[in-house]
Amino acid sequence: MVDKPAILGGNPVFHQFIPLVQPTLPPYDDRLACRVAELFQTGMLTKGKYLREFEERVADYLGVKHAVAVSSCTLGLLLTYHGLGLKGEVIVPSFTFMATVHPLLWVGAEPVFVDIDPYTWNIDPQRVEAAITERTTAIVAVHNFGNPAPVAELETIARRHGLKLIFDAAHGFGSLYRGRPVGGFGDAEVFSLSPTKLLVAGEGGIVATNNEDLAEHIRVGREYGNPGDYDSCFPGLNARLPEFNAILGLRSLEMLEENALRRNRVAAAFRERLGHLPGLTFQQVHPEDRSSYKDFSLLVDEAAFGLTRDELALALRAENIDTRKYHDPPVHTHKAYRHLYERYRDNLPITDRIAPRSLSLPIWSHMDEATVEGICTAIERIHIYADEVKATLRGAK
Repeated sequence: MVDKPAILGGNPVFHQFIPLVQPTLPPYDDRLACRVAELFQTGMLTKGKYLREFEERVADYLGVKHAVAVSSCTLGLLLTYHGLGLKGEVIVPSFTFMATVHPLLWVGAEPVFVDIDPYTWNIDPQRVEAAITERTTAIVAVHNFGNPAPVAELETIARRHGLKLIFDAAHGFGSLYRGRPVGGFGDAEVFSLSPTKLLVAGEGGIVATNNEDLAEHIRVGREYGNPGDYDSCFPGLNARLPEFNAILGLRSLEMLEENALRRNRVAAAFRERLGHLPGLTFQQVHPEDRSSYKDFSLLVDEAAFGLTRDELALALRAENIDTRKYHDPPVHTHKAYRHLYERYRDNLPITDRIAPRSLSLPIWSHMDEATVEGICTAIERIHIYADEVKATLRGAK
């Protein structure tokens, strides 16, 4: 007899809370301590040698000419959109984090939301091409949850129509497209270095590009638009990455490949253990690609699984397991985009179907086998007792 889920009075699988993510940090050893001590001794807290070294190492890893570090992925996107002169209409998915889209409004561009592929959950190239008008100036794609976007198809479309192509690669460190690290595709790719990512610098971002002019624009833009003579070329902002973050990023970069491989093993274990349960489906990754698995997300079909996504999340919470509902609500339904809602209300059927069913499970690079098994055990027994769980939850409303 399977133990009842905690939400029905059984003992929780975990006695301690399992968070969605735990950053996999480098050891605080002499190498790290000496560099941090140097910052205190010299007072060089920003714009120093570790920033330059970090940018050089990242550019080398990604195989690009320029990797410009900034204080956040969001500001990296903003400076990239500004540097490329985006205006008019810019095609973008709605099934993404809001920071992909917000900077478009800041530069005066109009987001044009298009639907995603039902299997990869990335922007659909056919929908992209169908949305192009004479006012279209760019395409912004996302490597969603670390799953590489359809790069080749999007590059072909962008060339054919003379459009800029930017990849929001916030989830992308550790991802491979046809064996190559994402980062060198399109006009630019913009990464996040926040604690939920594989490459961790505390906070921060990287703009990767082979475009010399764009790289210089971002370097000047992160300094208020000041090229060094206090005669600002354009209204920039403060988007500098501090030296401490660069030091942490350098050590994290040394661990990147190992962490990417470990996350893929964790994701494979989740897929193998949960794949037999009805009503759960996973994001499809092309066999020649590698996802970073910044998140491990699945779709919950109520009819087959017996519970809604939200009910499963509540039942897992009782087991002391954290979850997230990325990216729900989708951006086109946000209050900030209310003025566009009527245009897209019935035009994004895949996004509208996937968003309320998407659930991200805990995953981190050093997650052990026992934690994976515990999470899977919790989901299995919740499914077995789905009718009772549903009755309990719906009776409590």
